[in-house]
Amino acid sequence: MVDPITVSVVQHRLGAIVEEMGEAMLRTSYSQILNSSRDFSTGICYPDGRLVAQAEHVPIHVGALPWAAKAVHDYFGATIRPGDVYLLNDPYRGGNHIPDLTAFVPVFDGDRLAFWSINRSHQSDIGGATHGAYNPMATEIWQEGIRIPPLKLHDQGRLREDVYDTIVLNVRHPRDFRGDLAAMIGSARVGERRLRALLAELGSERAEAAIAAVLDGAERQARAVIAEWPDGEYVGVAHLDDDGHGYHDIPIHARVTKRGSDLTVDLSESHPQVIGFVNSSYPNMRSAVAMALAYLIDPDTPKNDGTFRPLQVIAKEGTVVWAREGAPVTLATNHCAQEILEAIMRALEPACPERVMAGWGRRFRIAIQGKDPRTGRAFIWHMFHARPGGGASSAGDGWPSAGEWQAAGGIKFGSVEVAEVRFPLHFRRHELRPGSGGDGRHRGGPGCELELVLETAEPAVANTAGDGVKYPSCGMHGGLDGKPHTYTLRSRGRRPRKLLTKEAGIELRPGDVLHVLSAGGGGWGDPAERDPAARERDRADGFVLDDAEGGR
Repeated sequence: MVDPITVSVVQHRLGAIVEEMGEAMLRTSYSQILNSSRDFSTGICYPDGRLVAQAEHVPIHVGALPWAAKAVHDYFGATIRPGDVYLLNDPYRGGNHIPDLTAFVPVFDGDRLAFWSINRSHQSDIGGATHGAYNPMATEIWQEGIRIPPLKLHDQGRLREDVYDTIVLNVRHPRDFRGDLAAMIGSARVGERRLRALLAELGSERAEAAIAAVLDGAERQARAVIAEWPDGEYVGVAHLDDDGHGYHDIPIHARVTKRGSDLTVDLSESHPQVIGFVNSSYPNMRSAVAMALAYLIDPDTPKNDGTFRPLQVIAKEGTVVWAREGAPVTLATNHCAQEILEAIMRALEPACPERVMAGWGRRFRIAIQGKDPRTGRAFIWHMFHARPGGGASSAGDGWPSAGEWQAAGGIKFGSVEVAEVRFPLHFRRHELRPGSGGDGRHRGGPGCELELVLETAEPAVANTAGDGVKYPSCGMHGGLDGKPHTYTLRSRGRRPRKLLTKEAGIELRPGDVLHVLSAGGGGWGDPAERDPAARERDRADGFVLDDAEGGR
């Protein structure tokens, strides 16, 4: 037995460790996607993959870490040594998608492997047929970038330079990649040092007992919430717009059975796998299901292996939620992960309406590759600005421009001024989009309106990756849907045209303007029940428009 004060101290200590790992990553990474938009996550796992702790970064990342940690451990087993560093990004071996590279540092307690200290970070480029790590034209995973199975990068403190050079050779911007990888390893090393200090302070036996109590406590808290819901079988369906290759209105079907304090999520009736990159691998699908439960329980419950013990998942290989190995899956961290989450939320809305959130905006990303006339250097810019609105809930209105549901605000849009300094871009307009959030007792968060001017001297090329032009952010418990995305390319001498969510090879000429209207979040509750004073504040703040004005 260990006393409850020690358990509480250890719980908060673990949280502090993973947060410090994230702060180290934020301050040392090179790429804008990491040091500005924060598209990374940190966690601690047991050697067998059980999740010990995670930071509040990107939820879809962390739920797949147990499969990745187990894959590395199973592959290297007894050969793992202090000073080693391992990498992995293969979605079929514990990764989410190819751009998410994961670094593992083993933490030893004497001769015993005690933990994995882990950093998972989205790379600005990972090779493949198109720049920026997304290939909307891919029909197989080999067109999406370099696949890294469990791989040893450092052997007892010594860099395996041939392996390192092979990876770096396959990315378009090696300087940024080298810097980001060094930051990832440094972040995981921070976790290693802090965990070793914890073991030294408490002793192995006491530390392990306290961590076991933390996990058991999280299980009790999660089960106490689930037990409050009525037993039964609940069904929810969400739809993807398309896969970019001819499949449209792709359903994700969730059948959720609740018995006592146990939940079974059955996704086996979802659409068969498709041609394009909206397919999900098994670890990414499991992460999406875990993410849904994490959103439904109390926010102060730590998210670890114990939290997810009440959850059982049934799925069918060959469906869009669990594609057979070889299918392209790069968009899956957003779509279909977000639709898995939505289907579960829709299913459980009758059981726990006060806990379900309305839908957050879907992802619609643009990546631009070109040459900066100020420096003569090539660049890749990922649009993390003009974020969509967050979904409302029983707790209140959705956050303005909070981002996508699968990140829940963990991915940020960076400074406009910094982006203009670092890239040949001018933000002519970047403001909230009035009237885009769904109405309800609590209003969905508004999305954004952006006018972005390309200031290159030569043409550039862009690709898009996303969803949500047809299917908007869903309202919940009587709330209304938000407005969907509308992206338009305005180019001198050419007619304005709407951008598709899955395009490659888009020519951008100097002076071209991308006009972005990002989606608003869904509303929660009957709009007739909204406080009149809140409606007046919405008008005063410019979050909504008068009825006569409509919404863009």
